[in-house]
Amino acid sequence: MAKKQEFERLITEFGKNVDVNCPLPEYPRPQMRRDSYVNLNGEWDYAITPMRLDNPVYSGKILVPFSPESILSGVERILQPGEYLYYKRYFSLPEGFNRGRVLLNFGAVDYEATVYLNDKQVGYHRGGYYPFSLDITDFLKDGDNKLVVKVSDPSDTAPGSRGKQKLKRGGIFYTPQSGIWQTVWLESVPDVYVTAMYLTPDIDSDSLEVRVLTNAPYSSGEAVAYAGDKVMAKGSLINGKCTLKFENYELWSPENPALYDLVVVVNEDVIVSYFGMRKFSVGKDDAGVMRLKLNNKPYFHNGLLDQGYWPDGLYTPPSDDAMIFDIAEMKKLGFNMLRKHIKLEPMRWYYHCDRLGMLVWQDMVNGGMGANTVLNGIRGFLHLPPDDSKYKLFGRQDAEGRKEYYTDTERTVLGLYNCVSIALWVPFNESWGQFDALKATDFVRALDPTRPVDHASGWHDQGGGDFCSLHIYFKPVSIPKPDKLGRTVILSEFGGYSVKIEGHVFNKTKSFGYRKFADTVSFDNAYHRLFEHQILPLIPDGLSATVYTQLSDVEDEINGLYTYDRKILKLDPERLKKLNAKLKL
Repeated sequence: MAKKQEFERLITEFGKNVDVNCPLPEYPRPQMRRDSYVNLNGEWDYAITPMRLDNPVYSGKILVPFSPESILSGVERILQPGEYLYYKRYFSLPEGFNRGRVLLNFGAVDYEATVYLNDKQVGYHRGGYYPFSLDITDFLKDGDNKLVVKVSDPSDTAPGSRGKQKLKRGGIFYTPQSGIWQTVWLESVPDVYVTAMYLTPDIDSDSLEVRVLTNAPYSSGEAVAYAGDKVMAKGSLINGKCTLKFENYELWSPENPALYDLVVVVNEDVIVSYFGMRKFSVGKDDAGVMRLKLNNKPYFHNGLLDQGYWPDGLYTPPSDDAMIFDIAEMKKLGFNMLRKHIKLEPMRWYYHCDRLGMLVWQDMVNGGMGANTVLNGIRGFLHLPPDDSKYKLFGRQDAEGRKEYYTDTERTVLGLYNCVSIALWVPFNESWGQFDALKATDFVRALDPTRPVDHASGWHDQGGGDFCSLHIYFKPVSIPKPDKLGRTVILSEFGGYSVKIEGHVFNKTKSFGYRKFADTVSFDNAYHRLFEHQILPLIPDGLSATVYTQLSDVEDEINGLYTYDRKILKLDPERLKKLNAKLKL
């Protein structure tokens, strides 16, 4: 008889201090700030039903924005495919709040959401990782307004994007989650307002291109860049664009994360944002070796795989300080990059990477059906990639799912375009829903020509993108020198060493790691041997980036540098800092 699994309810120090009246109260969109803001996080009524209902019976309270599967939500129940999750709350607008139009914003709702205000449908959204905004002006009334959100989530029973969520969690797959998992808020805008902005720095021409989209034609528009209180440059928006030229500025880098303020005014709409002057590229160093470059100079990316999970909040960081902790602690230890692994974060996470100086490799969120097969695994380990236009082999036989991938990729690239810290895009990881990777790379480049692309991280290299991207876990690390296609060589996953810290593990009976150690001393020594004997010698030969697995334990996985609850660092910090100081060009 199989041993029954026992799970620990781990709570982070950040989760202990959550304000139930308004968790995560900070303004959620730092790159496009307005002074109009009403946060709707807090306790909502909820109901889970086996069918659609016009008037469900609400059975309790759920703490938004934590998913019902999480501890912090107060519910701790998995929403099953075919079930419906209903949210309800009332709100009234502050006096004088409405400047013309009122927008209801959702940071993310997994997976399908239908929104009702005062019993009228005001919007629908599909896709569990992306923000959406609804104009609710015409549905408002004086006094209390009834807001209802109906959610369904097929999780891994459908081909849509889902990341590492799986109904039968275990190993490298985690507890599924659903519903509202990022901040919900109201803002008021004039009748003509900015709907999106795209900021493109160009250090070669000492300029910043500002492109603005609006809901309607406007009569006047201006962009002004500031260094503190000093005006750096300003320009008028013509057909939604202007280019600001600079004479004196500092380049952004992890060592010097210099940011500048930007104010955009369109008619009566005032947007406050920020930008950094930097350039990401690939090219040859003085020895003729292809390298990643930052600001036109070779730069080694020393990073960690970052799943972005929390034991108490799951997808949702329990607080702003929790987001800062992961980024700041990894930087303090000497890392300069995090690979955000098939998940998107709240916009404040990227803001903290921008201001603290942490490079980000951003994965697209995977989908598909049954793609993680034994056949693909064997081929991946042997580096014998099949043709990824064979959709069934890759779990991409569903045409609607393939179409949705491009929709979600566009949302990802354009939604995160202004993030100063994002250094490259990763369209596909291993065999997880990969298809037509060369076409996907062209699609990403058309959306954003300013960043390199790792077209197929780890396994099924189709010969495209900017990188020879390797995942090596079960054999000594080696690299081609040079890559036969002339690309930059990166070790985009490796390591995965694990050690269990009793009292700080989620699964008491099962654990996962690529190589297990009995105690932190042997774990620490093995980690350093790996880098000293295998990684450092490869840097002169062309290795240009490393992504160690991983930042923290996650559920069954105990291969993190930190425990899942972020309470124990498994390595000696001073020894690790000295090692990381060597990983550079």
